[in-house]
Amino acid sequence: MFETLKEQPADKILQLMQLYKEDPRENKIDLGVGVYKDASGNTPIMRAVKAAEKQLWEAEQTKAYTGLAGDPAYGDAMVSLVLGDAVPRSEVAAAATPGGTGAVRQAFDMIRMANPAARVFVSDPTWPNHLSILKHMQIETVPYRYFDDETRGVDFDGMMADLDAVKAGDVVLVHGCCHNPTGANLNMTQWQALVDLLLAKGAVPMVDIAYQGFGDGLEEDAQAVRLVASSVPECLIAASCSKNFGIYRERTGLLMAVAQDPAKQKLNQGTLNYLNRQNFSFPPDHGARLVTMVLTDEALRADWAAELEEVRNSMLGLRAQLASELQRLSGSDRFGFIAQHRGMFSRIGATPEQVQKMRDDFGVYMVGDSRMNIAGLNQSTVPILAEAIVKAGV
Repeated sequence: MFETLKEQPADKILQLMQLYKEDPRENKIDLGVGVYKDASGNTPIMRAVKAAEKQLWEAEQTKAYTGLAGDPAYGDAMVSLVLGDAVPRSEVAAAATPGGTGAVRQAFDMIRMANPAARVFVSDPTWPNHLSILKHMQIETVPYRYFDDETRGVDFDGMMADLDAVKAGDVVLVHGCCHNPTGANLNMTQWQALVDLLLAKGAVPMVDIAYQGFGDGLEEDAQAVRLVASSVPECLIAASCSKNFGIYRERTGLLMAVAQDPAKQKLNQGTLNYLNRQNFSFPPDHGARLVTMVLTDEALRADWAAELEEVRNSMLGLRAQLASELQRLSGSDRFGFIAQHRGMFSRIGATPEQVQKMRDDFGVYMVGDSRMNIAGLNQSTVPILAEAIVKAGV
């Protein structure tokens, strides 16, 4: 049987990680993998998470299964974090998942169950795994313009023109904040225009929010998803705790199905439970329990929010430093967009050849489409990167 299998394409980011590991140069810079790193190049355990783990070790009495949707307290805490009071809790079905990726996969499964003919409109570019999962599930995918290679901002006119083709029952996948891979985000006026289009077309939004707190702040980063959820009849929201809680390996995510008709909540919750059962049965609990403890304990939450703000401001500082250094070296303000982008990533508009030159000549590793992880920098490596960008002719 196995002889009929075909070799699958390798993940480009994982390939890049391997190339970086094999590079013997001491001054190499890893801007590829989407993991936050501090100034020492480490991905630290957040203080509040460490404290919660100590408490959990002392207090936990069992490793028995939780429910199919995970611990209800986790769902409540995450719904509150993401949606605030934008919609009543009674309108939200929620299920814990193995990471934000698990939430995305379960959302696509729910879409396929509800409407096998649904097309999913996806920003060009988007997180590569969106496209990979959709292709694997054989769901029709339609790209819409998003990034302007000239301005390095959002091509909003092109985006809205392409989304004019959506039909009732189609799904529009959007990034809630800190767009991956570009770092370019819609403003709230543009979000309202998008909501108006979705309402007029009868399309269903799906929001992937993986970086809440990494952009403009916890509440600010949630504004768009709250606007969407409170404005449309129904939507799907995939949330991740990997980045803002720093618990990547714990695989902690949540899928929310929001319907303004509370009568649909029971059906939606049953569907989410069913999908979990079919795919992995009971979701992981350790990371979810830590998140719940942090979000529901006043002292832990305050410390977590303070450290998350430190992380956010660190990335903003690196953006400002890089933009300033590039302006000094190039004598041009054409790189000012880097300071305006938000989150871990920016797409700088380099060609694959220029990306290769930066890797060969300076040991700078970024994805071939020139997406770079700002959190992979520190104050001493910013000048190296700036020189590489300018000398590569970007």
